[in-house]
Amino acid sequence: MSTTHHPVAVIGAGLSGLPLARVLHVNGIESAVFELDADRHARAQGRMLDIHEDSGQAALHAAELHERFRARVHPGGEALRVLDKHAHVLLEETDDGEGGRPEIDRGDLRDLLLDSLPEGTVRWDSKVTGARPLGSGRHEVTLADGTTFTTDLLVGADGAWSRIRPLLSDAVPAYTGISFVELNLLDADTRHPQYAELIGGGMFFALGDDRGFLAHRGTDGNLHVYAALRAAEDWLSTIDFTDTDAAKAALSDHFTDWAPGLRNLIADADGELIPRLIHALPVGHRWERVPGVTLLGDAAHLMSPFAGEGANLALIDGADLGQALAAHPGNTEAALSAYEATLFERSEKSARESAQSLETVFNDRAPQPLVDMFTSFAAR
Repeated sequence: MSTTHHPVAVIGAGLSGLPLARVLHVNGIESAVFELDADRHARAQGRMLDIHEDSGQAALHAAELHERFRARVHPGGEALRVLDKHAHVLLEETDDGEGGRPEIDRGDLRDLLLDSLPEGTVRWDSKVTGARPLGSGRHEVTLADGTTFTTDLLVGADGAWSRIRPLLSDAVPAYTGISFVELNLLDADTRHPQYAELIGGGMFFALGDDRGFLAHRGTDGNLHVYAALRAAEDWLSTIDFTDTDAAKAALSDHFTDWAPGLRNLIADADGELIPRLIHALPVGHRWERVPGVTLLGDAAHLMSPFAGEGANLALIDGADLGQALAAHPGNTEAALSAYEATLFERSEKSARESAQSLETVFNDRAPQPLVDMFTSFAAR
């Protein structure tokens, strides 16, 4: 039986793989995207994203989707509040609509990208379990159902624990020292008006003593909150998250001296609590050129979320690679070399900023260093 062949195979239908497929489509190049999810609705897509002019928005221009993106942004999403552990407001900025980082729901952005692709571009329910080189830049990819396909260009856009990365690099993500517990307060205006007022319409930080609450309001009217703290890597494993009341109590023990209005974000949360360890690849992660394969997004440069760059880098990675391939027809290696030169320089800068921002957010002087940072931005 013959093996299916795809000239360009993209592993992962996220915010790096989809822009690549879209930019290739705009330039008349076909690709196949393989995604482990059963369909586009298999998982909630999470938080709000601020899309930067020089990266994420530039990618959307390249994908010819910028106008459609602007129609979906969240009014008021660029507002900012920074509080201390006693709920004193130290910094507040409103969204006047003139900022360069409009907010959009991650799910809305993903839908925009998916809807822009020809039917059948994304192969759902296609979990990659391995890949191997065949020589001359070709690779064979194996799926969980046992089928295989070959490709001339294999692109790993499959996230932090990429199955494609080992073809290029021995690097693995390391724990950053920060643990998150995700909480949700549903239908906030009706059911939790005090927290809707507390958090506001945009980005929210309440910080102190190497811990805090990071939150935002979703376009669905729900409040999405992350209780965060410096902790040992095994700390979350000591909590039984199948027992929500017990998990709330264990988490609350780390905020006993915080203002009740903040601490009760935990007690009043709706539904289950979701633990998340924050990992990152080494700052400056790069690899030697390997024929016929490259990486995008978190697969290439996973970093902590504290510089707000992850989604933006994913978008611009995908667009840049698509444009490089279009600019070098018939010369994939020249395209990959050009793409990776830009990728390595840009991602190293952002990863360093992310690591520095982590220290700005979580320290014994917080939230003052964060207030100082945002104030310096406003003064530029």
